Amino acid sequence: MSASVPASAPVPASASVPASAPVPAALPTPARPTAKPTSAELLDFVRRAAADTNLIASLPLDAEGRTWVRLEGPQGSEAWLIGWPPGTGTGWHDHAESVGAFTTAAGTLKENSLAARLPTDGWKTLELTDGVDRERRLATGQGRAFGRNHVHEVLNESTDQHAISVHAYYPPLPQIRRYSRTGAVLRLEHVERPEDWQ
Repeated sequence: MSASVPASAPVPASASVPASAPVPAALPTPARPTAKPTSAELLDFVRRAAADTNLIASLPLDAEGRTWVRLEGPQGSEAWLIGWPPGTGTGWHDHAESVGAFTTAAGTLKENSLAARLPTDGWKTLELTDGVDRERRLATGQGRAFGRNHVHEVLNESTDQHAISVHAYYPPLPQIRRYSRTGAVLRLEHVERPEDWQ
């Protein structure tokens, strides 16, 4: 397990984790040793991790930027413990071919997502149709799983409270596509690959 802090982690856009930050132990995972974890199994893992008060308390929080620590996920998955200062968010992005899950461990997070499968390649600008927007508020203990190419943004809209969440992805993130959005127009801005955040 490492406490590596990528330049562009799976969800955060900026963060600070002190070099002396404790590295949490991995949670035991009841798993089939050679099977790939499903999004439901990832959701079970992040829920159990979010309920671990010692793990959540180990994350150093920063008033200005998001903080994160990498965790050992189940069955070779990639997992993160993330702190969200008031008013921070990810911007629109997806996790390419990875399935994933996240659970709020403290505070409340808002997820805006698209209920439509987008083409994965060959486009730069896309006009979204009416009715594709979804909004969820995930209070402490609430989480969700998602499939491949899930486009969303996650926000801590509180003006005075941090939020903390646990995220897991399988396979470990091959890339992240970042988007901008103006009204119904979604625009691919850039693609990040693991070497960009190692």
